[in-house]
Amino acid sequence: MTGPTRRTRGEELLLARISAAAGRERLGKRRATYAGYAHTAPAKDPRARGMRSLLGFVRYGRSSGANERDEARLDLYVHGLTVAVKGRIHVVRYDATSVFRTGSPDPHDAAGAGTACTLTDVDGERVVLRAWPERGDAAEWRSAIQRGVISAQLPRALFALDEGERLTFGDIWLTREAIGYGEVCAPWPQVRGIRVRKGVVELDVDGTWHRLGPTASGIPNLFILRALVELFHRDVNGRA
Repeated sequence: MTGPTRRTRGEELLLARISAAAGRERLGKRRATYAGYAHTAPAKDPRARGMRSLLGFVRYGRSSGANERDEARLDLYVHGLTVAVKGRIHVVRYDATSVFRTGSPDPHDAAGAGTACTLTDVDGERVVLRAWPERGDAAEWRSAIQRGVISAQLPRALFALDEGERLTFGDIWLTREAIGYGEVCAPWPQVRGIRVRKGVVELDVDGTWHRLGPTASGIPNLFILRALVELFHRDVNGRA
């Protein structure tokens, strides 16, 4: 019988750095650890890309160019998560992050390993997470992240709407009275449902589906938007 594998010195140092970063942001107790791939999403502005590469060289002695096959360690905590990749520790808080779903699931891929999850860390940088296809745990950690973000942000969103504020999810907006995008504006009694079809968000207004926004992948925290639409639909129709 063999005992547990002892950590190397490098692994011990990495774990200490991860724990310290999580402690600074008060993420709470560690719940789970996963392996995957990660990279930082390049900035759209070429000047920003150049500056980011320069900062990466100054901080780490190398450019911060993206590589989708960089192995990463993902640690989930009560209030957020950390992503360790290429010597960096990215910290994400559930109450502050924006989550984007990238790509479309393969209908033959039950684990959804072909899709990616993009999150913003506490420094405002986007981190793209991909699963190891051979591990098959992508759905598990993606669901955990989604539950954490909903738990942290949905009550605050409802409170803001009750206070008369207007919330935006990309170019989609909603208030306590209505939801809209572009020329589409519907009061909640007319809204029957929301769905994602062929990568696009659609809203059912009195039995007719209307397209909202360019693509679902460009909408931050789409699952919170869906939860709000479903809650208001049940509220208006008096359903439990």
